[in-house]
Parts: sequence; C-alpha cells; structure tokens
Amino acid sequence: MKHIITVLALTGALMSCNTSNKTKDNAEESTAKEASTDSTSIQFVTIDTEEALIATSLMAAPEASRAGCKVIGYNDAGELVTLKEGNNEFIVLADDPKKSGFNAACYHKSLEPFMARGRELRAEGKTGPEIFDIREEEAKSGQLDMGIPGATLHIYFGPNDRYDPETHKVEGAKYRYVVYLPFATAESTGLPEKPVGANHPWIMNPGTHRAHIMISPLADNKE
Repeated sequence: MKHIITVLALTGALMSCNTSNKTKDNAEESTAKEASTDSTSIQFVTIDTEEALIATSLMAAPEASRAGCKVIGYNDAGELVTLKEGNNEFIVLADDPKKSGFNAACYHKSLEPFMARGRELRAEGKTGPEIFDIREEEAKSGQLDMGIPGATLHIYFGPNDRYDPETHKVEGAKYRYVVYLPFATAESTGLPEKPVGANHPWIMNPGTHRAHIMISPLADNKE
C-alpha cells in the first residue's frame, strides 16, 4: 500500500512539474510574441504633406517648446518661407524634401543673423570654406551678430524620410546638440578638442567665431 501511495505521489509531482513548465513556456512564448509585435507594429509613412513636414521638423525642438516654435522651410521654388508662426525663443528650419534623408534644426532666435548670413552666402554660390572665412571676418569686426553666448542648436537627423504619424518620430532619426561659444578654446572651457566618445561634449572650431560645444549621439548598441 505504501508503495502504491509513493508511486501516485511521484506521478502527481511529475504532472505538476510538466504543467508548470508548459505554463512557463507558454508565458515566455507569449511575451516573445508581444515584443516582436511591438517592434514591428509601427507603420512608417512618407513625409509628403506640409502638415507632416512641420510636425516632424518640430521634433528637433525641446518637447515643451514645440507648440510655440516658428518653422521656416523651402517651398517648391526653393524660396525660404514661414511654414508656421511662432511666439517663443526658437526657430525651426524644416527638412528639405528635395534632399535625401531627413535633417531638421532648431536654434535659439538670437542665432538668426548668423544662420541667415550662412543661407545668404550659400545662395550666392559660396563654398563652405568661403562662408566660414567671410563670417569669421564679419564676426571679428562686429558686423555679424553671433547671438547670445551659449545659444543652442538642436539637430534631428537620419537616413530615412518616413515617419510615424502617431508620434511624429522619423524612422531611425537621432539628435545632435551644439552650444555656440564664439572664440572659445579648450583652455577657456576645459573641454577636449576631439570627441572622447559618443555623447561626450567636446569643442569644435576652437578660437574662431564658430567655436561650439558639440554633443553627438550615442552609437547603436547591437550587442
């Protein structure tokens, strides 16, 4: 009789163990399916309307400030026009739909003379080095207003021109931040002149009108 009871007890334990394992396996499988669904459920669409262009370009601005940002961008004729009026300290330069990928910028309005001068010179056909030299001379002479020291530029960029209409996030886009400190140097800031690693600040163009603290995005971690 004791032998029979022992066998029954062992059988019950095995059945309970098998049931527990199956439940655990089913739960893990369900979780895996949910994770898979979450990662593939976003339906990215092409940025093909002015409304979508404005919404995605505003992603370059701090979230709390997006509603009050002025947005400027290029029309089909290549003219810079106001796409959205604003009432705060930021100006957003929308992505140029004629160029591949996505690139929108948000900058403090005190930087507008500097930014506008660059666009003007570029429209005249000046090269990058030529624009740098012209603005350098004009900034040193006081002719060019470089804005408030510490004014920021936020860049939202990526290789794709599709976005999630629910969140307005652009597929694969990342952030880069710039803090302008005209004529600053490594000595005056204590920052290195070369990046130590992703997401670490460093000073670019030190000693010039275009000196700025650069903070580049973290690299993708695929491990």
